[in-house]
Amino acid sequence: MSKMQKKRLKYAARPGLIAALDIGSSKIACLIARPQDDGTAEVIGVGHQVSKGMRNGNIVDMGAVENAVSATVEAAEQLARENVREVVLCMSGGSPESKLISFDVAIAGHEIGDGDLRRALDPTWLYARQGDDRRIIHTLPVGFSINGNRGVRDPRRMYGEKLGVDMHVITQASSAVRNLESCAARCQLEIEAHVVAPYAAGLAVLVEDEKDLGGICIDMGGGTTGISVFLEGEVVYTGAIAMGGNHVTNDIARGLSTPLAHAERMKTLYGGTYVTGSDPHEIIKVPLIGEDDTEENQIPRSMLAEIIRPRIEEIFELVRAKLDEAGLDKGVGRRVVLTGGASQLAGVRRLAAEMLGKQVRRGRPTPIKGLPEAASGPAFAAAVGLVHYALTERQQTSFTSLYSKEMPSSRFGRLGQWFRDNI
Repeated sequence: MSKMQKKRLKYAARPGLIAALDIGSSKIACLIARPQDDGTAEVIGVGHQVSKGMRNGNIVDMGAVENAVSATVEAAEQLARENVREVVLCMSGGSPESKLISFDVAIAGHEIGDGDLRRALDPTWLYARQGDDRRIIHTLPVGFSINGNRGVRDPRRMYGEKLGVDMHVITQASSAVRNLESCAARCQLEIEAHVVAPYAAGLAVLVEDEKDLGGICIDMGGGTTGISVFLEGEVVYTGAIAMGGNHVTNDIARGLSTPLAHAERMKTLYGGTYVTGSDPHEIIKVPLIGEDDTEENQIPRSMLAEIIRPRIEEIFELVRAKLDEAGLDKGVGRRVVLTGGASQLAGVRRLAAEMLGKQVRRGRPTPIKGLPEAASGPAFAAAVGLVHYALTERQQTSFTSLYSKEMPSSRFGRLGQWFRDNI
């Protein structure tokens, strides 16, 4: 047991606390929240630090990630003066995939009750169909129909011959999930729930009308860019591309032969996607790799935008291709919300609107009592979304709590076709 892990034992673990752990490519964040009687939560501990041992959302150095996670959780525990044993874990890597699976259950004309929903929502058969290389993270009912009539929100106490269910199944690469689970276990943490990062980010930044009418959340992280689509209050698609803000930093470092640390600083202070009128005349000093402080290059600020823009364009082109592949590019609302650390680059919102052909706004996480200003920006969207997810799961008796072990008949449906039939 490491010294950091021994330090974590000094507080007794208290049941009921929510501990959200986001292990990302650029930072690791932990929020500890105490649920309140009014159904909200109060953040009592925050820890975050630069991520180590992660690349594109996946672990590449287990020891480095373990140490970073232990230090981050310990910092949050010290502020909260509480110890945690279970965490809601954010899954940012592993290439999340969405499938919409449609199937029918015979009802024989009687009143639909909990037993019928147990048969309809049982995930056992889904696991039997899933290969060893993918792990099911979420099974979410997004719609019901009775005798072919769609749009039913809650079929209980209704009558019909046939109950139809549209189930949104989100999977991730098994190896990536197992690596994160192993890292948590090494840090003496149990996992209360897994949540894919795009889903968590969407929960944090989309307002209720956007979730109901159709909204797209694009979470621009360090190593990955996540995509989630909401409609009628439910997440109906998630996806991700292995590209984010760290790739922009690498482009700057390579293009200008400057250290990564200085490339990140230049991106934050001077970076943007458009050249303004004064940029060609504003000079930036650039230290060179391996040279002493006296050896510097001088470039116009406009050169920085010329390096950054192609990479951001590539990210949005891949996002558009993902949506088009799923049949959603034209089928959802015209509202896009950008979040994540990389979304704060100047001009990203404007470029996204031009390339995606939609209304775009930058989203900050929904405020939570006790959340400090330093942790309330777009970079913490996924971490805040984990708290919202845990609150909802604990407070609601969701359909997924009705699962039993009977196996319904099934057929696989296309996500895009479901959108065309339901909007």
